[in-house]
Amino acid sequence: MMLAYKIGFLEVSWVDLVDITLVAILLYQVYKLIRGSLAVKIFLGILALYLVYLIVRAAQMELLATILGQFMGVGVLAMIILFQPEIRKFLLLVGRSTEINRENIFKTITNWRSAHHDDFDVPELIEAVKTLKATRTGALIVFSRDIELKFYAETGDPLDAKVSKRLLLSIFNKNSPLHDGAIIIYKGRIKAARCVLPVSENDNLPAYFGLRHRSAMGMSEVTDTLVLAISEETGRLILARNGKYLRSLKLKQVEQRILEYLHNEEPKTWEVMPEESEPAEPQEIRAQ
Repeated sequence: MMLAYKIGFLEVSWVDLVDITLVAILLYQVYKLIRGSLAVKIFLGILALYLVYLIVRAAQMELLATILGQFMGVGVLAMIILFQPEIRKFLLLVGRSTEINRENIFKTITNWRSAHHDDFDVPELIEAVKTLKATRTGALIVFSRDIELKFYAETGDPLDAKVSKRLLLSIFNKNSPLHDGAIIIYKGRIKAARCVLPVSENDNLPAYFGLRHRSAMGMSEVTDTLVLAISEETGRLILARNGKYLRSLKLKQVEQRILEYLHNEEPKTWEVMPEESEPAEPQEIRAQ
């Protein structure tokens, strides 16, 4: 084994350097994942306890090392229980990042499937969105292209109804028992209403973001969906996708983004295309 350098009795090889680098990257990614939440304090506490265990074992303090060793023995199970939401989020992110590229092997299959994604009248939905914005009626709409989202649909009330303007206005009416939550649209039908979505824990989101906007961001972070949110206080609309959001959108641009998502024709940069008749361009903000 080739040595990189030697410090006294410590011999460091190139494999050790690669190993240390990979561990450092892994720890940094874990920290980024749990940053801003209570889990980061628990993680640092467990890490500090493990370092104490290593020091005690190196100092050959047998009794203390045995006690800490017993604790560290069940540490993995304890971490799984304590970090269940973070582990789930991490696995979802890994699953999304390793998803097979639809533009390559399964391009033909995807094109066949995408023909079924635009089964509902998107312009009619946009008319409902226009009314919701004008009346400052809060709304949260999840568009799913490939996944039925049963886990989230089961948190609400099943509908399996055709998308229509009257139905959307009825669901999000302030006096409706279904208005408090999200609706999920899959394959052109409203699968469920009053669904509970995960709330983003990102501390860098704007202060004016309410629960609906944060839920839209949270859903876009952990699932391959497009989420539309309308604020009940201001009527402000955003589209959330992959942890990013677009604001100041014109209705034609909203319709365009929805159709691009449903047809799997989204631009890689998710940049806003200029509108000739509507000069105001929306902004793309990436939540760090």
